[in-house]
Amino acid sequence: MSTPTAPAHTNRLAAEKSPYLLQHQYNPVDWFPWGPEAFARAHAENRPIFLSIGYSTCHWCHVMERETFEDEAVARFLNAHFVSIKVDREERPDVDQIYMTFVQATTGSGGWPLNVFLTPDRKPFYGGTYFPPGGRGGRPGFLDLLEQLQHLWSERHDDILASAVEMHRRLESLAQKPPRENPALTPATLTNAAAAFKTEYDAENGGFGGAPKFPRPSQPAFLLRWAKRVGDSEAQRMVRHTCDRMAAGGIHNQLGGGFARYSVDAAWLVPHFEKMLYDNAQLAQLYLDAYLISGEARHAAVVRDILDYVLRDMTHPEGGFYSAEDADSEGKEGKFYCWTQAEFCALLTPEEFAVASRYFGVTAGGNFVDHSDPDPLPGQNVLHVAEARLAPGEVPLLEAAKTKLLAARAKRIRPHLDDKVLSSWNGSMLGALARAGVVLGEPAYLEAARRNFRFTQSRLWDPATQTLYHRWRDGERDSVQLLDAYAFQLAGTLDLYEATLDPAAVEFAVNLAETMLAKFQDSERGGFWQSAAGADDLILRVKEDYDGALPAGNSVAILALLRLADITDRSEFRTAAEKGLRFLADRLGRQPQAVPALLAALDYSLGETRRVVIAGDTNEAGWRELLAAANRVFLPNKVVLGTAGLVEPFARTLPAREGRATAYVCTGNACRPPTSDPRELRRLLR
Repeated sequence: MSTPTAPAHTNRLAAEKSPYLLQHQYNPVDWFPWGPEAFARAHAENRPIFLSIGYSTCHWCHVMERETFEDEAVARFLNAHFVSIKVDREERPDVDQIYMTFVQATTGSGGWPLNVFLTPDRKPFYGGTYFPPGGRGGRPGFLDLLEQLQHLWSERHDDILASAVEMHRRLESLAQKPPRENPALTPATLTNAAAAFKTEYDAENGGFGGAPKFPRPSQPAFLLRWAKRVGDSEAQRMVRHTCDRMAAGGIHNQLGGGFARYSVDAAWLVPHFEKMLYDNAQLAQLYLDAYLISGEARHAAVVRDILDYVLRDMTHPEGGFYSAEDADSEGKEGKFYCWTQAEFCALLTPEEFAVASRYFGVTAGGNFVDHSDPDPLPGQNVLHVAEARLAPGEVPLLEAAKTKLLAARAKRIRPHLDDKVLSSWNGSMLGALARAGVVLGEPAYLEAARRNFRFTQSRLWDPATQTLYHRWRDGERDSVQLLDAYAFQLAGTLDLYEATLDPAAVEFAVNLAETMLAKFQDSERGGFWQSAAGADDLILRVKEDYDGALPAGNSVAILALLRLADITDRSEFRTAAEKGLRFLADRLGRQPQAVPALLAALDYSLGETRRVVIAGDTNEAGWRELLAAANRVFLPNKVVLGTAGLVEPFARTLPAREGRATAYVCTGNACRPPTSDPRELRRLLR
C-alpha cells in the first residue's frame, strides 16, 4: 500500500473550520484568515492586502484556485508583495457585503470569487471577480494585474491611499444615508411593485427576467400575497406557471430531489449545479403556498421532494442542516447529475429506455457542455421533463427506470458537501419543515423541525448571555454576531410555533427578538445593522436592503417582528418593525424590484391581521385538527396562537367550550363566534 504524498505547502487556513478556507489550506499562497494577525502584518510591512472571498461550492472559485492560486509563480509574487486573506462569504456576509458594494460601484457588476485589493487599514482601492491566469476576454491576466498594482503601490502610494480614503467616504455615505422626510407607506407601493414584477414575467418559460435565471422565491411569494390581497388571478397564474416550469426543468434534480442555485438559460434547463440550503428552504415555502392555493398534488409533491432530499443528504445526525452541495465532482461540473444516452441504454431495458429517454429528453448529443472546462465531457444530458404525457402502461416503466438510475447514481462520487451549520439558513429550513409538517400532515417533517430547534438551542445559543452564534462545525461555534442569524431564526421559530403552539417556541422567539433589538436596531433612524456594535474588524456598519437569492436581514426581521407583535401584543416589536419600514420607505417606493421580501412585510403591516386562537387540551385529536385547519388556508396576514405561554393577554382568557377544543378567529378587539369544527374554521378564514 503506497503512502500518500505529503502536500508541498500547508498554510494557516489548515487551522480553520470553514470548508471553503480548508479547500485552500495546501495552496502555495501564504493565506491568512480574516483577523488581527493579517491586519498587523500588513501594517508592519506596509503591504497592500489581497482579499479573496468565495464559498466552498462556488464553481468559478474552484476554477480560479486551480488556475491561479495553485500556480507557484503567482504565489511567489503574492507572498513577496501582498498580505493575502481568504474569507468564506457564507460565514462572514458582513465582510462580503462591504467589499461587494465597492466592486459593484466601481465595475458595475459583482459575483464570486470576489477579489479586492485593500490598504493596510482595509480600505478598498481596486477589485473585480474572476481573473484568468492570462489575459483573455477583456480581463487582465492575474499575474500581470498583480505586477501593475505592486508598481502603483510603490510609485504612487499616496495617490492610492487618497483614492481609498475617498472611496471609503463614499461607501460610508451610502451606509449612513438618512431616510426621506415623512415617507408614505400605502397600498399604492404594493400596486406599483406588483405591476413592475408582472412586466418582467416570462410567459413562455415562467419566471421573471431572462438568463441566467434565479428562482428568487421572495418575488413570486410576494405576488401570491398580492393576488390574495386584491384578487389578481393573473398574478396567481404567473406564479403557478413559474412553479410548474421550474419543477419540470433541469434546475430541479429529477432524480433525488432538490433545486440547483440557478439556470444558465431562460428555460430552467441547464443549471449551475450547486445546491444551497437557503434556496431549497424558500422554494419549499413557495410550493407550499402554491399547494394551498391550487390544491394540486403536484405542488405538494415538489415540497416533499425538496424536504426528503434535505433530510437524506443535508442533515447532521443531531438535526442541524448543512449549507450546500458543490456543482463539481471529480473536477467536472455536473458529472454527478448528468447522463449520456449510452449510460441510459446500458442500465435500462429497451422498453424502459424508450420511455425514460423521451420523458427526460435524453439524446446522443446531450444538452450540456461545460465551457469552463478545457476538456469537457461529451454527450452530457441534464435530465428534465421534456415529455410529461405518458400512457398508463408507461408510468411503471418510468418508475422502474428512475429506481435503476438512482441506484446507479448512488455509486458515483458525490459532490463536495459543505457541512457547516449556519443558524441563519437553518432558520429558513426550520420554518419550511414546520409548515410542511402541519400543512401536509407529515409528522416526520415536524419531528425534523423540532430536532433542528433543539440543535440550535444546544449548539448555537448561549442562554446565559442570550446570544445566538452564526456558524457551528465539527464541534465548534464561531464568535460572530450577525443580524441574519437572529432574523432568520426568529422567522423559522415563529413558523414552528404556529405549527405546534409549543410555548417554548414563542419564548425562544421573544428572547431572540429582544437580543436582536439590543444588538442591531438603529433606534434613532430605524432599520437594523447587519453587524453588532463593536465589530472592530469592519470598516463600516451597513444595513442590508436587497432581497436577492436570500432575503435581506432587514426584510426578514421586520416581518417576523410584526408577526411576533400580533402573537404577544408586545408594542416594542411592532414599533421597531414600523420604524424599519419607514426608514426603508424610499427603497420600497423607488426600487420595489430590489425588495420583494420587504414588500411582504409592508403588505402585512397594511392589512388587518387575523388571529386564530386555539384553546383546549393539546393532546386531544380535535385540537390537532383545528390547528391543522388553521394552517391549511392561504391567508398570509394571519397568526395562529394558543392560550399558554407568552401570548397576548386576551388569548389567555379564551376557554375551550363544553370540554372540546375551540378555535376563535379575531381581528382587533373582536372575535367571530367560536367553533370546534375544522371545516367551519376553514370557512371563516376563507
